[in-house]
Amino acid sequence: MIEYVYLGRMGYTEALALQREMVELRHQGRVENVLLLLEHPPVLTLGRNSNRSNVLATDEMLARKGVTIHEINRGGDVTYHGPGQLVGYPIFDLRSLTNAAGGRLGPVDYVRRMEEALIRLCAGYGVLTGRVAGRTGVWTTAESGREKKIGAIGVHVSRGITSHGFAFNVTTDLRDFQWIVPCGIADREVTSLELEMPATQEVPTLEQAADAAARQFGHVFGQPVLAVESLDALRSSMKASAAPATNSDVQQVGVPMQIPMEVRHLNTLQGRTGVDGGSDPTEA
Repeated sequence: MIEYVYLGRMGYTEALALQREMVELRHQGRVENVLLLLEHPPVLTLGRNSNRSNVLATDEMLARKGVTIHEINRGGDVTYHGPGQLVGYPIFDLRSLTNAAGGRLGPVDYVRRMEEALIRLCAGYGVLTGRVAGRTGVWTTAESGREKKIGAIGVHVSRGITSHGFAFNVTTDLRDFQWIVPCGIADREVTSLELEMPATQEVPTLEQAADAAARQFGHVFGQPVLAVESLDALRSSMKASAAPATNSDVQQVGVPMQIPMEVRHLNTLQGRTGVDGGSDPTEA
């Protein structure tokens, strides 16, 4: 089961605290797998493998624009979050999920499935995307020229519980990415759903994109998906977990009818508390 909640715009520090809370509750078994979907005000985050030289703007410039910087424990380099970008924080217990062979889902396969969910999300809006070898994330296919990145991924795994997740550009002002070398990759540009969608289609709101993303997570991870009305409703349900959720708080929005497509197993990581080193499927 995946319970998801769309939280609108939330400050980064508040979202970090919320992730920690949900990680502990998931570890205790007091909540199901939770998908937090939201938007941040302008912020730069530096992952475990980041290089500060990839922040091009000066501290003074960022301060004038109200942009904060956070060093965090996800994989990857520097990335930008801001208005018009859908951010997803899956708080999943990997022990509750299985790989194609029926064993426990590892961190690398988990990241590949997250990529698959975003690839399917793009396809639903008429945008063809895929993967680039050696570079985690979701990229537009290059009919002419080079691929462009539309979705970034960086995760952390501790005690089998995931945190951090993905950033998907919907209507993001891409000029803000000029403050950094996105994910430390200097030879590729970023793009957004708004720029890539066919002109005949209407660009979704962030909440509509969040609903669609949650459905795709359900399909790819082979889990039923429940939409929770609010964070208060989520917290109420976990305090009285034995009581069934009411229709006013939870709406079933999608139940996968079949096992998701096979995900190629790239690596097996067991007994690790993070995703590091050469096998790191970090944000890139």
